[in-house]
Amino acid sequence: MYNACFRIVRNSGDAEDVLQDAFVSAFKNLKSFKGDSSFGAWLKRIVINKSLNFLKKRSIDVTPMDELPEVKEENEETFYGDLSVERIKDAVEKLPEGYRLVFSLYLLEGYDHGEIGEILGISESTSKSQFNRSKKKIRELLQVNG
Repeated sequence: MYNACFRIVRNSGDAEDVLQDAFVSAFKNLKSFKGDSSFGAWLKRIVINKSLNFLKKRSIDVTPMDELPEVKEENEETFYGDLSVERIKDAVEKLPEGYRLVFSLYLLEGYDHGEIGEILGISESTSKSQFNRSKKKIRELLQVNG
């Protein structure tokens, strides 16, 4: 849970505070857990929502990109190949905020684009577009740095 929170807020102290707030919120709202998903998935959703709310309070904006044309999806295996984890992590950190959030939620947290759209308040197609653009930007960053 901490890692999911840290990937979004990008500061250890803030991640600890947000995580604590998420746990308190989950405990207070335990009766709202319906069992439709696992308890861990329910708790992770709360952690991610609290993390995103923290960013919104700090005026970090996730920009919807519906007006941009759809980018053709690429084969992820072709893209990721033999790259080192550290180089990819560095490139992900350099992504614009919206791209980084979509990339992290999709690839690292396992949400589908529909769920990401709901979490971030963007359309599913915007999530797909931002994910594809994030891969393109990472590729560019890796070519410049490597």
